[in-house]
Amino acid sequence: MLSLGCQLKPALPRVFCWIWAVMGKLQSKLRHSTYKYRPDGLIEERVQTKASQEYSPAHVDTVSVVAALNSDLCVFGGKDKTAVAYNWRTGHVVKRFRGHEREITKIACIPKSSQFFSASRDKTVIMWDLQGSSEPREQLCGHAMVVTGLAVSPDSSQLCTGSRDNSLLLWDVGTGQCVERASVSRNLVTHLCWVPRESYVLQSSEDKTIRLWDSRGLQMAHVFPPKQHIQTHCEVSVDGRTCISCSSGFEGEGCEATLWDLRQTRNRMCEYKGHFQTVASCVFLPKSMALMPMIATSAHDSTVKIWNQDTGDESEAGQRMTAFIAAGSCLSVVQDWPPFPLSLLLSPGSGGECVLEGTESGLSEVPPHM
Repeated sequence: MLSLGCQLKPALPRVFCWIWAVMGKLQSKLRHSTYKYRPDGLIEERVQTKASQEYSPAHVDTVSVVAALNSDLCVFGGKDKTAVAYNWRTGHVVKRFRGHEREITKIACIPKSSQFFSASRDKTVIMWDLQGSSEPREQLCGHAMVVTGLAVSPDSSQLCTGSRDNSLLLWDVGTGQCVERASVSRNLVTHLCWVPRESYVLQSSEDKTIRLWDSRGLQMAHVFPPKQHIQTHCEVSVDGRTCISCSSGFEGEGCEATLWDLRQTRNRMCEYKGHFQTVASCVFLPKSMALMPMIATSAHDSTVKIWNQDTGDESEAGQRMTAFIAAGSCLSVVQDWPPFPLSLLLSPGSGGECVLEGTESGLSEVPPHM
């Protein structure tokens, strides 16, 4: 189940808000805290007060994935086989969706709509509609193993899915029919994302490579130079010029994110090193979150880190978030959060934690869960 906490100080130049979810009842905690990470890594607590209010339950098991549906709603997927539309502003479950037989692995929302897709270890993809029945609107069956990638086309007419069965499938959203299929030996898909305003789909794989596919015929357009470790996740920038991928690893070996050029050389541009275990997810942060291009990464070392996209430098120690990230953790961004030009960063964790942070004029600190 989920618990929710958020802190908001609209009168100050730096504004931040976070949400986390833990197994148990939903709780909203207003906290006035001045946790500060010192350079030596120690945590100093000066003042802390808090009040709590219980909300209704959301999940009965670990949250495995989260995606932003719009500026108010998030969609969670869990090991309890359910998807939950959740209003993070009010702390209420909007609707619960049941239909999968096993854990939900991915969520992909259709832009500017109330519809979204969920993928599962039961080898299926289900289409849901927040405005309709809680029953599945469409069930897509075609993979032989767990579905590990979902990407909706920019015009919302197509869906690309990937699996550990080494295949990618292209679906017509309107008819629910599979229109293209591609398979590459040992290409165990870990994530998919569609390049904005293009026909290309980016894919990360357990074979340590990043591939670019042309959805017109589902042909492989480019294979980036292989890395030394499994590529666990990939993301494309809003302008479609660059992409990032992240690597598995252990004790600091591997454990990095990599920035790639998508338009010209398609070479490696920058690396972000500092995690000590597998980096599970990476996202580009909107310009409203910082004055310079930034990315965020989450890892199995229980941290979310913020990086300068151009230099590869980690942001100030006080801006690092300790989030009890789970093995299946992912990041999602809620862009242009009103009433301020905020953007919110979500990440689920073990036991269902979910951290959310945003700032008005710069990133600020989320204190550790105590």
